[in-house]
Amino acid sequence: MSWSGRSVLVTGAGGFIGSHLAEALVECGARVRAMVRYNALGRRGWLDASDCLGSMEIIAGDFSDRDSVRTAVAGTEVIFHLGALIAIPYSYRAPVSYLRTNAEGTLNVLQAALDHGVSRVVHTSTSEVYGTARFAPITEEHPLQGQSPYAASKIAADKMAEAFHLSFGLPVVTARPFNTYGPRQSLRAVVPTIIAQCLDGSRVRLGHLHPTRDLNYVGDTVNGLIAAAESNAAIGRTVNLGTGREIAIGDLARLIGDLMGREVALETEAERNRPEASEVNRLMADNALAADLLGWRPATSLEDGLQRTINWFRDRGDRVGRGDFAL
Repeated sequence: MSWSGRSVLVTGAGGFIGSHLAEALVECGARVRAMVRYNALGRRGWLDASDCLGSMEIIAGDFSDRDSVRTAVAGTEVIFHLGALIAIPYSYRAPVSYLRTNAEGTLNVLQAALDHGVSRVVHTSTSEVYGTARFAPITEEHPLQGQSPYAASKIAADKMAEAFHLSFGLPVVTARPFNTYGPRQSLRAVVPTIIAQCLDGSRVRLGHLHPTRDLNYVGDTVNGLIAAAESNAAIGRTVNLGTGREIAIGDLARLIGDLMGREVALETEAERNRPEASEVNRLMADNALAADLLGWRPATSLEDGLQRTINWFRDRGDRVGRGDFAL
């Protein structure tokens, strides 16, 4: 697929992955419409600092509002739907908002895409929908389990995408990234909070240290999303985007400390733990289908990706923060 001159909508474009994706599409020659959440200050998230900002059309709105979505979708050929509420701890406190934003918001995107004859929708899922691995590596056939309100809302969104393909023939690909990390990620996520605490001192406070995660560098996730849009063979399918390598949270903290030249002292804080039955204890992707359907494999090792991320946070100096627990 040539992206030159193609009209593309990215929802959640002001966020961590969305901003990287929007920039990559501009560099590919696409005409990018970036949908960001409206706010009274007129801020556009990470796009405010982007060198590509002048090459994008910015639309401020709310994808949980049907009219906002229809306005954003009109005239576009391809939609990358990344907009979502993603913070797991807050989903325990505000589950209705997650259902409305993630499930109903996705419904609005799918309906508008169908009504406007969009040629491809890439719906972004999450490995959290699998819950704790019943077998590993996790294939796309693994059962889904909503171990948090966030995960349940994303399962609902994924199933709505599936329904629109099977019911109405909407050309949807569901890309399911495992734990993406990299520059611009919020301190709510585990990699940035470890880095921030290492920059602040040698004491690193975390929740449970035993769960494992499959960490995917943001550039690789972006390449996987673009490949999903380019693959006709992937239409109607769900495709994992992961490395096939797992690492325990405690070992991750020690690895980051080694890369930063620090010997870290790990401490556990109860407030950082999920409810016991809600903790996802193991995630590790089987990415064979992505290789087969998309021609995609991760290109960045964990060590290289972490070093790039560390360097980015270091360059931000006193703007990083302390890695204190936040919802």
